[in-house]
Amino acid sequence: QVQLVESGGGLVQPGGSLRLSCAASGSIRTIYALGWYRQAPGKQRELVATITSGGSTKYADSVKGRFTISRDNNKATLYLQMNSLKPEDTAVYYCNAATVLGGSWGQGTQVTVSS
Repeated sequence: QVQLVESGGGLVQPGGSLRLSCAASGSIRTIYALGWYRQAPGKQRELVATITSGGSTKYADSVKGRFTISRDNNKATLYLQMNSLKPEDTAVYYCNAATVLGGSWGQGTQVTVSS
C-alpha cells in the first residue's frame, strides 16, 4: 500500500501563490498515476490535476494556466504549484495515488483564498 501526507496549505490573498507537497511512502513502485483533488464545503470532490508515470499531465479547465502539477521521484514527492489564486480555489486539497491494487488518499490540506 501507499501512504500519502500533504503539506503546504494555508491562508493566502487573491492573486497569491502556494505550493502544496505530497510525500509518498510504501509501495511507491506500484503507482501508475498521481493526482490532486479538492473539495469545498457542500460540494463533491473534484479533480484538479493528474500526472502519469510517464509524465503526462491533465488539468481541470478552472485551473489550467494557473496550476502546475509535478513530481520528484528521488524524493517520492508530488507537488502542486498554485498561482493567481482565486477565492473559488478555497478547498481542502487531497493527493491521490492510483495503483493496480487500488487508490490511496492523503489526509488533505486546507487552502483558503481570502482578502
